[in-house]
Amino acid sequence: MEISAGGRLEVRITAADVGKRVSVRRWSEHAAEGETFTDTVGVLTSWDNGVLRITRRDGEQVRIEESALVAGKVVPAAPARRRGPAASWQELARISARGWQPVERERLGEWELRAAAGFTRRANSVLPLGDPGLPLDEALAAVRRWYAARGLPAYAQLATGAEDAQELLCAELEARGWTREVTAELWTAALAPVADRETSGVELSRSPDEAWLARYQRKGTSEVALKVLGGGPSVWFATVPGEPGAPPAAIGRCVVDGRWAGFAAVEVAPEQRRRGLATAVMAALARQALDEGASAAWLQVETDNAQARALYARLGFAAHHAYHHYREPADSRGPGAGGPSGAGTGPVA
Repeated sequence: MEISAGGRLEVRITAADVGKRVSVRRWSEHAAEGETFTDTVGVLTSWDNGVLRITRRDGEQVRIEESALVAGKVVPAAPARRRGPAASWQELARISARGWQPVERERLGEWELRAAAGFTRRANSVLPLGDPGLPLDEALAAVRRWYAARGLPAYAQLATGAEDAQELLCAELEARGWTREVTAELWTAALAPVADRETSGVELSRSPDEAWLARYQRKGTSEVALKVLGGGPSVWFATVPGEPGAPPAAIGRCVVDGRWAGFAAVEVAPEQRRRGLATAVMAALARQALDEGASAAWLQVETDNAQARALYARLGFAAHHAYHHYREPADSRGPGAGGPSGAGTGPVA
């Protein structure tokens, strides 16, 4: 804690320190006897309306009333680990879900129903990480009704090469006529080596501007899409400016969540490829994530994207596990199970 020359504790952080690693002490009237104060170390994610939110290294978010602060200071980032991270698929599933958040969600036991008006499968699929609290057929019927009520086809996101229960659920869905539409992999790496690369010309911001969106491949970006892009504990956007009046030469997105930094939307103009711009974007985002205390990196890449996979491998990434999106059967729909696939082109990966 920060102690003045007179021996008093002082609060030496402000809202301007959002995004930095901090150590704070707060007073707690509900603490156990003899434990009046509680200390928290992590990244100051936000400071709004008299409330601070600090994200610990394990991803837990702590909410602190400004009036309860006794002391606080900015602290150096933890030393960066340079070897690949160890992680369970469950940890990565939850981290990646927090890094690409829907605008609507609901629990079904330990399953999470997610919707975002059809913008990407990841934000419009059920994430079944445990027991739904119902027999499987009843749970799947509830899932289909929930998505049908929103004019969306029902999707389920499952992992393989990770846990027997997920493998079994994949088989159960296939036996019931659910169709695997997209297969991708989640890759991980140590963050520090990514940050070692050249970052010349990369600009960082907290939100995507019109120029960034002009380069983003998912055209017609809606208000819902902007909410998904901006959702997460600590989100950053990278831009390499293009020629005057032209979209950026390259863009990228990163969300910092405890020890993890997740990369997405790394795109380069076709005429600007093979100049190292994607590497520079990722390096600039990685440096920012290191400053916020992250040490490990993750990203998701489809199995047929050979160019991206080669880039990520050069940066030290390796596949951790595969995941798949299953779509509900098109026939034998029960009452309220949804109409034809229906909502335009539907969500994309």
